[in-house]
Amino acid sequence: MCNKQYDKVKTLRFGDLGDERGSLIVIEGMQAVPFEIKRVFYIYGSDATVVRGQHANRRSEFVLVNVAGSSKVRLDDGCGRQRVVELNTPNTGIYIPRMVWKDMYDFSPDSVLLVLASEHYDGSEYLRNYEEFTAQVRSQLQEEV
Repeated sequence: MCNKQYDKVKTLRFGDLGDERGSLIVIEGMQAVPFEIKRVFYIYGSDATVVRGQHANRRSEFVLVNVAGSSKVRLDDGCGRQRVVELNTPNTGIYIPRMVWKDMYDFSPDSVLLVLASEHYDGSEYLRNYEEFTAQVRSQLQEEV
């Protein structure tokens, strides 16, 4: 077993409370999302050739939802396991725990990727170098043994 955090990645489905007037998706922290939401941002205007993310976080957890269009998210545990998730419906998201590498890419022209974060921005908790990330994952594994 390698990065146990990776095993916590999960797809979330949000209820549609809409009616004949249209859809209404509600996402609440500590309910639909397994953390208190401290930061919200969204990515748009990226095309299919752009790769966003390219980092892991020591403390932050995230939920990503394509509220319009579509994109893909590549997740990496730092030990060789990878998974790709396509986000293409506004009532489906992906929960990403701390210490999981993430790349967002293949954005459709109309993509709006909503990101909910468990922490306020702190650049020092970001691991932006993949080799540094894998070294930290290995170090954590050795501490657990």
